[in-house]
Amino acid sequence: MSTFPIPEIHEKFIINNKEVIDAESLKLIALGFITEGEVYEQEVGHFFIDWLNEKDHIVVQTSGSTGKPKEIRVYKQHMINSAKATGRFFKIEEGTTALLCLSANYIAGKMMLIRAMVLGWKIDLVPPKTNPLDTVYKQYDFCAMIPLQLDNSLNRLHLIKKLIVGGGPVSENLKHLMKGVKTKIFETYGMTETVSHIAARRVNPKKKDKKDSGLFKALPNITLGIDDRNCLVIKAPKLTNKTIVTNDVVELKTYKKFVWKGRYDNVINSGAIKLHPEEIETKLQLLIGHRFFVTSVPDPSLGDKLILIVERDDNDIAKLALQDELNTLNTLDKYEIPKAIYFLSQFIETDNGKVQRTKTLDLVLSMLS
Repeated sequence: MSTFPIPEIHEKFIINNKEVIDAESLKLIALGFITEGEVYEQEVGHFFIDWLNEKDHIVVQTSGSTGKPKEIRVYKQHMINSAKATGRFFKIEEGTTALLCLSANYIAGKMMLIRAMVLGWKIDLVPPKTNPLDTVYKQYDFCAMIPLQLDNSLNRLHLIKKLIVGGGPVSENLKHLMKGVKTKIFETYGMTETVSHIAARRVNPKKKDKKDSGLFKALPNITLGIDDRNCLVIKAPKLTNKTIVTNDVVELKTYKKFVWKGRYDNVINSGAIKLHPEEIETKLQLLIGHRFFVTSVPDPSLGDKLILIVERDDNDIAKLALQDELNTLNTLDKYEIPKAIYFLSQFIETDNGKVQRTKTLDLVLSMLS
């Protein structure tokens, strides 16, 4: 087993108003969280204990949104490098006040804590619930959320100056609601294997920046490319020891910028026409007021038949009305109109709120059989 010296802790690091002088004082805080804290504080405590041991890595679980959840090793030096890159990219310096409202069991929550330790932030913890700002009454410089949390925090976003959103795409409806919001909001792109995000784009850009608003821009020391499937290839030597070939279909603009189009594994071949569900979903987001996704089922003549699944109670009248709207929607190509619509009262999710498309589709099909 490789050993790693206990990482230095920035002298200005403060957590829940407690100053952290050195590794020993952080260990005492961690033990206090574990023995006396709520579940979310216990998760933070266990992470700190892992961080302070002599191993050169931490074992992290992937979310499972694009496949079976698995445990992978993430090296501590790579996590430190990622924290520094985030600080430079978003211009976040020592003394920053930050709010952690994500679970420390996953990479996004762990990285918020590491950024605080490495960059010297004052970070506060709140439960990682869907409406994390409901009990917050002070302003913070920086915070990270998932889209569902952002959607439930619209009335209190004035409490956050700069916000990053990850764990899933930000919907067109949410982007529309973000217009005019003073908080600087960034959608991030990344995965556990890249130690959190490797690229970001502004959700609510100023007028002068709108020409690049659809582009993800890579963080420092990261080079991008594509393979023969037009899937993103990431070279990030300070974050991972290997080149990462993703299943994300992109339009590469430069070695630093790209447009995300969708998952290669989600591509639907319907009557020899290749369809990207995510692109179709973008066109539907302002029309459908419920959570939904586009997928396919086998069809003897088309190969794959395009269908739409909506998270709401079954209602034949609403279903017919929606189908009529889809048939006349001028933003949809004729091949992009779903051939069938299914309503499901509740989608199947991962532990951190991501929709499990395959399992949700299986549930719909089981109800039809």
